[in-house]
Amino acid sequence: MSVLICENIEIEGPGTIEDYLKERGKKYHILDFSDCKAEDNIPDIREYTHLVIMGGPMAVYEPVGFPFIHYETAMIRAFIKSRRPVLGICLGAQMIANALGADVYPGGTEEVGWYKVDITKQGMEDSAIARLAVNNQPVAEVFQWHGDTFDLPEKAVRLSSSRIYKNQAFRYGSNVYGLQFHIEVKPGMIKGWFEKEEKYDSEKMIEQTQKIFPEYQKRAFDFYEIFFR
Repeated sequence: MSVLICENIEIEGPGTIEDYLKERGKKYHILDFSDCKAEDNIPDIREYTHLVIMGGPMAVYEPVGFPFIHYETAMIRAFIKSRRPVLGICLGAQMIANALGADVYPGGTEEVGWYKVDITKQGMEDSAIARLAVNNQPVAEVFQWHGDTFDLPEKAVRLSSSRIYKNQAFRYGSNVYGLQFHIEVKPGMIKGWFEKEEKYDSEKMIEQTQKIFPEYQKRAFDFYEIFFR
């Protein structure tokens, strides 16, 4: 196994995804697009078994100034065509949806912080997403920071939804997952994201994170155990 991770901005790294891969001794490479230098160093994607696309503040529908979005979209399509697993986080989920022909657009309201999302019947039947359920109930507690959303791609299965956004997670085929929420976050990451964001109560957010994180990390690792097979 060899995992290719696309990082779009330095502060939105792979977090617990990288922790899991290190702990399990799985090979991975982080392709850092944050300064656009990676565009001159695109690896041979045929060498990788899994693709992970991380988040970022840029928008899929406004790629001007972010040409790497086109690179990543092409990679997503190549992995899907060859039936290799793909995981998209936040912006990454929107990129997968776009690569599959679905629209991505401003959602009209932000979700920022810890939220409960519903896991659909299909989600509870999915061996990976079901690992995120709290106490085996069709609910997951997840961290969000987004204002954009997307339509469900044709032939995709909705795995999670919320009152505000109906498309929180989906699966295409048997091994392509788009997660609107941040499964990968760690306390230090959230502190770094919000300590200078005056419009959010960062102290409360960090306090919540410290309480939630141990179980959140465990559920995330359980998800990774299924995805990174």
